[in-house]
Amino acid sequence: MLYDAADDPETLSTDELLATYAAELRTVVDDVGVDTVVAKTDLDRETVEAVADEDVSTVSDLTVEEAAAILAVSEEYPDERGIVLEVRDHLLMGMTTAVLDVDTIAANIDVDLTGQEVQQAIEGRTPMTLAEFAAIHGLIAERKDR
Repeated sequence: MLYDAADDPETLSTDELLATYAAELRTVVDDVGVDTVVAKTDLDRETVEAVADEDVSTVSDLTVEEAAAILAVSEEYPDERGIVLEVRDHLLMGMTTAVLDVDTIAANIDVDLTGQEVQQAIEGRTPMTLAEFAAIHGLIAERKDR
């Protein structure tokens, strides 16, 4: 899953976390092929080819749902909904363990989100990009490690 793509996320920058997500997604595209991913997701060929090339700028703009759709094409992963729910649960449980609230997260990440927007993204009420997820994931992992 995306949240466990890196062994020690608390030691990585947002960009390094994005690179681990990109590598995980590329592995799936390499295994099943660009055509299969295009056919089984709502993503266009250009985007899937960029994922296959580990283009981190393209990957950073993907939503968690789009990334989950790619992972779900592989038989090694649960379905898209299951992946998304696990990502959200992981963030919420991490917030509890790290004793973080959404306003603290918003104030300590380099993504332009308010506390309310962080909450909405984590709850799935608004889309969360992988760049936003990486920033939130990294901060939670760092704070949990203290």
